Amino acid sequence: MTPISASPEARRRLLRRGFWLEYATLGWNVAGAGLVLAAAAAAGSVALAGFGLDSLLEILASVVVLWQLRGSTDARRERTALRVLGAAFGVLAVYVLGQSVVTLATGGQPAPSPGGSVWLALTLVALLALAAGKARTGRALGNRVLQTEARVTLVDAYLAGAVLAGLLLNAALGWWWADPLAALVIVSYGAREGLHACRGAGAHEGG
Repeated sequence: MTPISASPEARRRLLRRGFWLEYATLGWNVAGAGLVLAAAAAAGSVALAGFGLDSLLEILASVVVLWQLRGSTDARRERTALRVLGAAFGVLAVYVLGQSVVTLATGGQPAPSPGGSVWLALTLVALLALAAGKARTGRALGNRVLQTEARVTLVDAYLAGAVLAGLLLNAALGWWWADPLAALVIVSYGAREGLHACRGAGAHEGG
């Protein structure tokens, strides 16, 4: 629900801000997904591949939120958006878990990826700023979908940091296992956020 104190003009301003924050997130991830996946293929990095897939899911999440914001008073849209977010991150968790187990079992060592590392560092900073803006705007609007996606963006920033740490440890110290272990952080995140979104949809339907 939108806070009672929000005037129609204030609500329009907040909605415009929410749209621009999602457009910025969408543009960043569209630009980065291909770059990260290409770097992952060149380096043979499971963590980078997982983060590239996470970027694709963040694109889906942004599209879903933009759709929901266009009908933000529609409860069915909110439930649908939360369910889509939950399902997408469940798929991510299953995929990355399988790849990480295979890599740990075979001992595959990724090659250094300077380009991927630079992009991850930039992504960490950009997503922290976007997540903070979405959280404030979502709270002001009383929009649970935007608030949920703000948490997704925040954890995406943490994931960028975790994957970056794994790549740097492997490059500097030869700790090949740091890469798949960093990827497992994505598994934990995907499962948690997916469950959270699905529970939110169920609670809203029950209410």
